[in-house]
Amino acid sequence: MFTPSAQPEAEILEVYRTTDQFYQEANYREAHDRHCEWYRSCALQHQQELQKMRGDINLFKWFCRR
Repeated sequence: MFTPSAQPEAEILEVYRTTDQFYQEANYREAHDRHCEWYRSCALQHQQELQKMRGDINLFKWFCRR
């Protein structure tokens, strides 16, 4: 009867652990890249809105005249 030694099982578990860590890191980096892209697009949109608001008439100044 053949009894497998503990060494191949340990190697298999180590390969599994390494592979799992790799995919976790890959998923983390992908999520981080998506967040950075979202942040860049929001920042660009806010900058455009600010430029538009700077060109608008300042109605608040009319109500606060002293």
